[in-house]
Amino acid sequence: MSDDTNLGATRLAYAQFTAKRDGLVDAVRPAAIARQHALGKLSARERIALLVDHGSFHEVGGLVEPKRDTFDTESLQAPSDGVLTGYASIDGRPVCLCAFDFTVLGGSNGRIGETKVERMATHALEHGCPMVLLLDGGGHRIQEGLDSRHFAQGSRYFQIAVALSGWVPTVAVVMGPGFAGPSNFAALCDFVVMVRGTSTMGIAGPALVAAATGETTDKDALGGAAVQADLNGLADIAAGDDAEAIEYVRDYLAFLPSNARLPVPTKAPREPDAEFERGLLDVMPDNPRKPYDICDVIRGVVDEGSLFQIKPGFAPNLVTGFARIQGRAVGIVANQPMHLAGTLDAKACEKGAHFVSVCDGFGLPLAYLVDLPGFLVGSQAEDTALARRSARLLFELGQATVPRVSIVLRKGYGLGYIAMCGGRSFDADLCVAWPTAEICAMSIEGAVDVAYQKQVRAAADPAAKRAELIGRFREQLGALHAAEHFGIDDVIDPRDTRSVIVATLERCAPRKKHRAWPDKPHGISPI
Repeated sequence: MSDDTNLGATRLAYAQFTAKRDGLVDAVRPAAIARQHALGKLSARERIALLVDHGSFHEVGGLVEPKRDTFDTESLQAPSDGVLTGYASIDGRPVCLCAFDFTVLGGSNGRIGETKVERMATHALEHGCPMVLLLDGGGHRIQEGLDSRHFAQGSRYFQIAVALSGWVPTVAVVMGPGFAGPSNFAALCDFVVMVRGTSTMGIAGPALVAAATGETTDKDALGGAAVQADLNGLADIAAGDDAEAIEYVRDYLAFLPSNARLPVPTKAPREPDAEFERGLLDVMPDNPRKPYDICDVIRGVVDEGSLFQIKPGFAPNLVTGFARIQGRAVGIVANQPMHLAGTLDAKACEKGAHFVSVCDGFGLPLAYLVDLPGFLVGSQAEDTALARRSARLLFELGQATVPRVSIVLRKGYGLGYIAMCGGRSFDADLCVAWPTAEICAMSIEGAVDVAYQKQVRAAADPAAKRAELIGRFREQLGALHAAEHFGIDDVIDPRDTRSVIVATLERCAPRKKHRAWPDKPHGISPI
């Protein structure tokens, strides 16, 4: 027979546990949740429910309370210490998840909350699960941060985050105030999403900036999405609301394996968009100076509806994005003639370098679509330290071990051609050109003006002499000329672009080894 006393004690303990657990749900805090909704934001629990597979979230550390052992903390009320942590699945794949709760002390990070986040990161590291951060708060909790007993030990999270880099996909979604700590969390992630109108990022917010420097500004001018996603590229993409931001996370993770040791996920093959595929032969303007939209080319090559651009609002002169070709995930790096004629500036180099690093880290082959007149030149370009940033683009390509295909569509000029994997400089598994391609060290006009200025000035008709020289050199730039001396593998029909990429990826191993490289512990990035 059961012991009635023990049964009563068990039920009492269970009732206490149930009351504590049930006190964490949104329904018991209607006023706080209403304020969150009034700001145009979902609650932390609503965000988790929208992101993960139904019923898959297993919360860890939900019952913790903040430490109340320092000045002005005696009455702190912080359910879960302001951050929800746990395990879940997205599209059937396990993830580790942390969602900061703005309705609890402004989403500030307490010492126990930080420990919870560190535990999730450690689990992701040990078990090879993606790490997702839903950020909405004001950084380190001031009451605890102003006590050396709490702050002197620092945070182990950042060391763990470095270990996660290149091992598992790491994602940060900034969904509210994100100055200070949240921006530091996000900056170490592979993929960062902001929400227009509600989220901010930066080292310090307006109040701290004013106190430290006297500068008066507002949060949006200092770190809104228009600044940090479109202008600075600190975030990879900006969403219109929380739901769209979460959908971007699902889309991003669908292209990547759960960790670097697993194969890249595939989907059922789809044909390209028929309209764009038919247009490949005629997409190139007769006038070599006239722009066209490189996305029209991409959509004619990849599986219909599969292009997912990374940093679409930042450095639009370079298009980077994931796509699928015959169901296989690939990384696309393409010059965009609609902006700066596809020229590579410092921002484009940073954008391209990071993207190549992500693709190589997780095993996505790279397809380069080349059409550029080179790197940006001039004093403004030099002020951006372009030489170092362009070197970073070369550095990441040189480190890459995934298969890569290079296709020159029109202009392949100068070092920019090499940085876009043109020719054999970086051991492309296939380097081909469309019949419209021109490949050379620099623009013909500039070269003639530099190297032949004396001959031009001495001619009876300088303008005619210049035109003659330009015409003569232009005869040597074409794709057929490059193929005749085996500088490229072949010249292809634009309509065969997809099929040659598919054939190349089918025959190539997932990785190649740098056989000639010395055994070294660390390559030193130019940036």
